[in-house]
Amino acid sequence: METSPPYDSIILRKMEFFGFHGIEALERKQGQRFLVDVTCRKDLRLAGSTDDIGMTCNYAEIYSTVRRIVEGTPFKLIESVAELIAERILQIYPVREVMVRVSKPDVLLGGTLDYAAVEIRRTMESKGNPGNQEGKS
Repeated sequence: METSPPYDSIILRKMEFFGFHGIEALERKQGQRFLVDVTCRKDLRLAGSTDDIGMTCNYAEIYSTVRRIVEGTPFKLIESVAELIAERILQIYPVREVMVRVSKPDVLLGGTLDYAAVEIRRTMESKGNPGNQEGKS
């Protein structure tokens, strides 16, 4: 029985940026903080055994990619921000899968909460296959 290779994780947690994403005019005018978590999945055995950065993904480069997106062109939905981050990571870096969580810790919803967030998971296989067609026949 053939087994698939293991996928290890490269994790960037609670990256904080200031952006102008949101539905409300005030969000798009004043801006707010966004927290982003990214987990990239790939086999890291060769990087670990050779100590060669060319065999992994440079965290600083992933951080810069995420920063350019969050601090760049405003979107109405954080779903769109997360989708673009995932798409770019899969295009640029040699990873098999990426998980992206975009959180709005200062969102005003009329009550107390830690944050509102979306979390998406995309793979190389799902790249270019928008939506999951849930609820469609």
